[in-house]
Amino acid sequence: MSATSPSVARKPSARDRLLAAADELFYAEGVHTVGIDRVIEKAGVAKASLYSSFGSKDELVKAYLQGRHERRRARMLAGLERYDDPRDRLLGVFEVLAEVAGNPGFRGCAFVNASAESPRGGPVEEVSDIYRAWVRGLFHELARDAGAKDPATLADQLVVLYDGASIGARMDEGGPKAALVARDIAATLLAAATL
Repeated sequence: MSATSPSVARKPSARDRLLAAADELFYAEGVHTVGIDRVIEKAGVAKASLYSSFGSKDELVKAYLQGRHERRRARMLAGLERYDDPRDRLLGVFEVLAEVAGNPGFRGCAFVNASAESPRGGPVEEVSDIYRAWVRGLFHELARDAGAKDPATLADQLVVLYDGASIGARMDEGGPKAALVARDIAATLLAAATL
């Protein structure tokens, strides 16, 4: 080992620690319920680190949601790789959701949760709109590939179904059941859309 190589793992940056703390606290308790001081304390950084890294709590919330979107997108696309048939890929979205909903600590959709607490027109809506466009686009692409005669309409239906499954998983039993029921409904919608 050279003299310049570190022998221990590098400590995460203040920005990374703030994001990790925000991710944990905001998802578990809400973006407006959790004050900035709790995030700073959990991250083990000075208040100045928050402002030099993000500028404001709103920008930290925005970065938290962007991270959630990136991870959800990566998890979904990786999960869909196991399906070869276009129909199975479309229904696989709900199976991936069922897997996520079955994890301890699942608290529903971070975007729905944050949007419910936030006024329109702010950073939460901005990031949520990007996430929603991605979900709708994914369903549209999968519906088209599965042979739907009107993929846009089917995508709109599946987005509503996906949202309901996520909320149902959080509110009913915190497990995969709602997503699996939604998968069965999606199969019916897909069959009707490809007649």
